[in-house]
Amino acid sequence: MNYNQNHKIAQITPKALVIGIDIAKHHHVARAQDYRGMELGSTCFFDNTQEGFSAFINWINQIKESCEMESVITGMEPTGHYWLNLAHILKEEQIKFVTVNPLHVKHSKELDDNSPTKNDVKDAKVIAQLVKDGRYAEPTIPQGVFAELRVAKKLRDLLNVDLQIVQGQVHNWIDRYFPEFFTVFKSWEGKAALHLLKLEALPDELVRYTDEELLEYLRQAVKRSIGIKKIQALRSSQSLDWHSSGRHDG
Repeated sequence: MNYNQNHKIAQITPKALVIGIDIAKHHHVARAQDYRGMELGSTCFFDNTQEGFSAFINWINQIKESCEMESVITGMEPTGHYWLNLAHILKEEQIKFVTVNPLHVKHSKELDDNSPTKNDVKDAKVIAQLVKDGRYAEPTIPQGVFAELRVAKKLRDLLNVDLQIVQGQVHNWIDRYFPEFFTVFKSWEGKAALHLLKLEALPDELVRYTDEELLEYLRQAVKRSIGIKKIQALRSSQSLDWHSSGRHDG
C-alpha cells in the first residue's frame, strides 16, 4: 500500500514502539525507541534462526510491556533475501514491518557523528529514525501460490540470463571458426542449422562429406526447406577451401 508521508507519520503515535533492525546474513541487530526518538531498552542481538527470532519477539514484548506501548512497528533494509525469514515471522506474530531505502540509511547515518562508516548498532538506530519520520515503504509478502509464482519468475529470469550467455558463446564460436555459416543459414537456432552444428565438424572437416551425404544428414532434422543448392552454397564459402581440397562432388 502507498501512503503519503503524513499518513505514515500519523501511524507513529506516542504509544507506538519503533524498532530499527540491521539485517545481516547470520546475525541481526535491533534497537527500540519511542515517537520522539528516545531509545528504549538495550540493544538486541539475535541470530537468523528460529531461536533467535523467538528471543527477538520476547525482547519486543518485554519493552512493549515495560513502556506501556500499544503498538509496534519494525523497520529494516531489504538486504538481499536475508530479511524475508524475519518478515514472515513478524507477519505470523501480527507485528507491523516496513522497509527503508538503503541509500537513505547511508545518507542519514552521517547526521549523528558525521561519519558514513558501516556499523550494525548505529545502522539499527538510523533505520528506527527513518521509520519514525515516515520514510519507509510497506512491502507485500506473497503467500501460497503467489509466493510460488514470484519464485518461478525469479528462476525464469535467471534461466534467461544463462540462455543469453550460452547464445553469446555460440555466436562467438561460429564467428571465429565458421564466419560464412550465416550466409547460408539465417539463424543457428533453426532445425537444419542446429543439426549441422551437431555434426561437430569444422569447415575444413566438412569437406570430407559429399553433397548427398550432407543433404541426407540434414533431412534427418527437416524434410523441406533444405536442398542441394543450400549444400552447395555452404560448400562455396571461402572457409571450406573446397576447390583447394581437390574434390568436386555434385
